[in-house]
Amino acid sequence: MEKHLICSTPITAVRLCYPSLPIGILLLFFFCLSAGCATADLSSRGRQKTAGKTFVITGASSGFGRGVALKLGGYRANVVLAARRTEALEEVAAEIRKAGGRALVVTTDVSVPEDIKRLADTTVKAFGDVDVWINNAGVGAIGPFWEIPPEEHSRLIDVNLKGVIYGSYEAIRLFRTQGYGTLINTGSIESEVPLAYHASYAASKAAVRSLGETLYQELRLNGLKKKIRVVTIMPWAADTPFWRHAANHSGGSARMAAMDPPEKVVNAIIFASLHRNRELPVGWKARLSYHSHRMMPHFTEKVSANIVHKYQIKDAPPVADTSGTLFKPMQAGQGVDDGAKERKPGTFLITIFLLFNQLQVMDHLQITDGICLQ
Repeated sequence: MEKHLICSTPITAVRLCYPSLPIGILLLFFFCLSAGCATADLSSRGRQKTAGKTFVITGASSGFGRGVALKLGGYRANVVLAARRTEALEEVAAEIRKAGGRALVVTTDVSVPEDIKRLADTTVKAFGDVDVWINNAGVGAIGPFWEIPPEEHSRLIDVNLKGVIYGSYEAIRLFRTQGYGTLINTGSIESEVPLAYHASYAASKAAVRSLGETLYQELRLNGLKKKIRVVTIMPWAADTPFWRHAANHSGGSARMAAMDPPEKVVNAIIFASLHRNRELPVGWKARLSYHSHRMMPHFTEKVSANIVHKYQIKDAPPVADTSGTLFKPMQAGQGVDDGAKERKPGTFLITIFLLFNQLQVMDHLQITDGICLQ
């Protein structure tokens, strides 16, 4: 019999189309579609709390890091900018000062422990205590695992994991000395749901999440969990220069379906500096993937892998292999966003199609509470 969508609520409509789905899954679906306050601009009270605080941001020359730095400048915070591109950092610093904040530039390669130590020491000398340390620097490597040279996998781990370890070490050392502080590590939804063709990147982000969980437990056991907070941010793919900067051995232009605007993640990082979240999936797509993976891990991984294979391997415009910015920075890609959404219209419709396709498959297989009944 043909199914008609004549009903009063979206949940009723989907329930009519997919009667085998348990109501819990439907409620989860629409809960994840709802907007969260974490991705909105701070309230006036939140801005007042942020003013005058000192933030250290790695990866501040572009993408999320640059966006967070500029917004904090507008909130009149003290912002310490760390990245390899000194000239780009100086541009960000000038904008922060113009907006009423204070800025300090410290050229830093996060994979070098001595650079991170110098970053911490320089910050303390300039501003005294550190309120929030944000480990945001990261690089990508895209393509079949066996096509990416071992030295590129190794370099990615140096930046994405070792860099976060070095930064976390210096931050926790400072926080224990001063008696308080917030450590924010930028993970990814791939900290929860690993994606095909992102092998070492997904591994590094899963490790960042594990580091955060371990630090939380150690702080708890030592009576410090109320004084020192550790937060892992878990964004969906976003339209930043990350894709332009990534090493790419996939044969196609680096990209992802239905990318979020970076503003969502920028706001979530600042939100996390004021609220007690241990993990924060950012946006409805990240929340849906996060909870879906916990209920149906193998199914979620398979669907996600199929999407990446189609979008990155089969349909992406051809490009030559590149090591991106793994070993040295490039001039291109200094903005918060990178214009990818303008180059790929209709991503919202793509996302809705993919999500309802997942519901259709779930209905066909009669998936209930993480168990496939067929």
